[in-house]
Amino acid sequence: MKLEAVYHRTSDNYSYPLNEEDLIINLKTGHDIEKVYIYYGDPFENGILGGNWKWSGVEEEIIYRKNLTRHIWWTTTVKPQYKRCKYYFKLVSGNQSIYYFEDGFYTEHEMNHQGKSLSYFTFPWMNAIDINTTPDWVNNTVWYQIFPERFCNGDTGNDPEGTKPWGFHRVTNEEYYGGDLQGIIDRLDYLQDLGINGIYLTPIFEAGSSHKYDTTDYKRIDPHFGDEKVFKTLVDKAHEKGIRIMLDGVFNHCGKSFAPWLDVLEHGPESKYYNWFMINKWPFDKGVHNTKDGSFYSFAFTPRMPKLNTNNTEVNQYLLDIVEYWVKNFDIDGLRLDVANEVSHRFCKELRRLTKAIKPDFYLLGEIWHDAMTWLTGDEFDAVMNYPLATSITDFWLYPEKTSYDFECSINHNFTMYMQQTNNVLFNLLDSHDTNRLIDKVKDIDIFYQQLALLFTMPGSPCIYYGTEFAMEGSYDPDCRRCMPWEEIASGLFAEKIEKTKSLINLRKSNNAFKSKHFHFIEDKKDKRIIHLIKTDEDHKQVEVILNCSEQEHKIERKGNELFSLLAVDTILKPKGVYIQQI
Repeated sequence: MKLEAVYHRTSDNYSYPLNEEDLIINLKTGHDIEKVYIYYGDPFENGILGGNWKWSGVEEEIIYRKNLTRHIWWTTTVKPQYKRCKYYFKLVSGNQSIYYFEDGFYTEHEMNHQGKSLSYFTFPWMNAIDINTTPDWVNNTVWYQIFPERFCNGDTGNDPEGTKPWGFHRVTNEEYYGGDLQGIIDRLDYLQDLGINGIYLTPIFEAGSSHKYDTTDYKRIDPHFGDEKVFKTLVDKAHEKGIRIMLDGVFNHCGKSFAPWLDVLEHGPESKYYNWFMINKWPFDKGVHNTKDGSFYSFAFTPRMPKLNTNNTEVNQYLLDIVEYWVKNFDIDGLRLDVANEVSHRFCKELRRLTKAIKPDFYLLGEIWHDAMTWLTGDEFDAVMNYPLATSITDFWLYPEKTSYDFECSINHNFTMYMQQTNNVLFNLLDSHDTNRLIDKVKDIDIFYQQLALLFTMPGSPCIYYGTEFAMEGSYDPDCRRCMPWEEIASGLFAEKIEKTKSLINLRKSNNAFKSKHFHFIEDKKDKRIIHLIKTDEDHKQVEVILNCSEQEHKIERKGNELFSLLAVDTILKPKGVYIQQI
């Protein structure tokens, strides 16, 4: 046995309560392990520690497994009667069995050696207050990310000086086109018709740029976007249509014109705000164009975005007061934290306590592009932006030598990284204001819909970037931030593409299997580039998803109700085709 490939611990995503009754236990092994058994029970069912008694536990085979590239992920759910659980595992490979305890591996003879004190895995108590709970509504939400400056100009007379005529073409971050909050209000009917029930707004607070990630005033709507009254109208009208609103909180850094930073530049160490920032030496060259000299920390090496010191209690309280203001007075539903992995854990914990006290189902989302388990144990974020999922999907088409098994392992990796309640609300996306557009990545409209079909059938909460509903073009920042082509939309130029996206959104919202955490892949023995998976809901109703990513036609079996079809003729699925049916 490859025992070095075996891993478990009673924390993180390996052993955790899903709710007050169910304890999820996961184990990672090598592919040589054929069967796994768990022995579990109450630590005290045979008495208190001491005396001549032997604890054994109930034996149960773990039957659910997911393939990873170099491992197998075994998962089971147990129901500890008294909220305590002690357990160990038996691993079987061929004729060999080995027992796995917290302190290592034992043969049956070693395990039963007279006088041996066994170190069992133990989950001591399922305290309700410690259970990682996430908002139920998020799994039912289809998000729409809006970059306000380029979405729609509401023609309210608040355009910046030098605003350019609205038009769909290449843009720069230095240009202004007059998009504002009134423009979003004017297009709520469009979003509702599309099937959107969650809007994620990139920053709307006063700032000196078009993207607004360089905040000047956290308590003021940028005048070019409107004012607090317009924003309240937006939230209220969105709520009337069943659409939730999530704001972007830029708390890692501020803008160069943020009043406390200006005070520091004027008074140096004498400023009461000096420790609000991460300044390493004074004086420093105020005109320097990067911060690689270490004079002070900033976002990346951008001197116009000095880094806020979230180790400082005054800074934390200031930011918490800001969040409280927007949640209490405007009833926002969620907050996405920009550069969340650089903000202190202490602040994130305090932010969760505050927002959940005001609004228990408030959604806290972190912008973290890598493994974020540290932030997702139940006392900080509900979820993170699932860029790893986007990478897994992109890579399958990027590398034609990859097989469906490679894809299966990559997808399984994404959904074994975190607790199940986190997986249910992960923010899944294929493009955003920080990436090139989806159609720019795939270069092919049929592959575009194949990837969208995957997005809408994965666990979590899908998000489309404004314009992605009709394969809006655009390369990397700033080209991915073009103006929304409303005239062309009104003319019907994109009607067919929009209808396809609406169909996928409707299936996602109306069919529980699309949202379900239960899925498994089926390997096609004849063609290694066929993605074939089954989604199952809690009532055991199933949806079958087939993507032909090969260069050959693929024969499909029509088993039930056709839900979505692309390049499928009779029983033949053409290359780049999608077929989804309820079975």
